[in-house]
Amino acid sequence: MNESSRPAPNKRLITSVLVAVAVGVLLLLTIVLPAEYGVDPLGVGGLLGLNAMNAQPTRTIEITDVVGGNELLSEVEVPDFGDPTPLPNPAVHQDETQPPQTRTLQVPIGPEEETEIKTVLGEGKMVLYSWKVDRGDIYSDFHGHSPEFGSEFFVRYEEHQEGSGNDGSLVAPFTGEHGWYWLNYNEFPVVVTLTVNGYFDDIIDYGIF
Repeated sequence: MNESSRPAPNKRLITSVLVAVAVGVLLLLTIVLPAEYGVDPLGVGGLLGLNAMNAQPTRTIEITDVVGGNELLSEVEVPDFGDPTPLPNPAVHQDETQPPQTRTLQVPIGPEEETEIKTVLGEGKMVLYSWKVDRGDIYSDFHGHSPEFGSEFFVRYEEHQEGSGNDGSLVAPFTGEHGWYWLNYNEFPVVVTLTVNGYFDDIIDYGIF
């Protein structure tokens, strides 16, 4: 080859630089951007699995199923910003067709007398309650039952051999009557003041017995 047929040194250098730049741009678009920044303009990063290298680690949290019916404890995945985290049991929120009721009763109980006051609740309905006795202590049993399950069936939520009052809430585990049995074991009469607020259908006073 004579000298005239050989490429000029400057031309060879420019060609090498252009090739290097082209390769660099190609590597940037196909490797670096998808792997480091999750940017994949050519779609090659997705084909090669490089996008996953830039993916944020999945966060999970544990949310208790407080009303039951599903898993007692559920591990849920926290989604991207702006999306809600799924609940293990969406029934923790309930729409109601009527506003909650509030009722206060004065229940006199003589010495050695007993009585029962029951709220009538549908399954899953909630009440808040507060009761207190005007003096002394009395026996109390907070429980629920349903005729559908037979006369011998009942569940106990709370029992106190002696106490002057209590505050709390209840989500009814079944449709039925849920309320209080009180026994005044004192030698003097007492008056129990009971306030119930929530989504009950009725309150039944079984009277003194």
